[in-house]
Amino acid sequence: MNFISKLLDGVGSDFASTGLPIIRYVLFFLVVVCAIVMIVTILMQSNDADGSIDVLSGSQESYYSQNKGSSRDGKLKIITIVMASIIILSIIAYCVTLLFSYQA
Repeated sequence: MNFISKLLDGVGSDFASTGLPIIRYVLFFLVVVCAIVMIVTILMQSNDADGSIDVLSGSQESYYSQNKGSSRDGKLKIITIVMASIIILSIIAYCVTLLFSYQA
């Protein structure tokens, strides 16, 4: 905790009292928006279980399965992964701002 207090000495308590709440509101809004986008993209994905069936049956990959990343479902999967990553990073940043505000 000594490291955090040294960091805050250079920043000043004015930033901790005025800047950190604004950053927390922005991070909270970002998490809510990303969660909504993630829910929508998950609902838009198809329910095909082709991947598990192919693994169990040992069938060869088709042209479609090789290019799944460029299809609609592949793009939705990438968007879902990006939104989940943004949510995780935003929550970590939110917790760091809470830690800084308690130290000030």
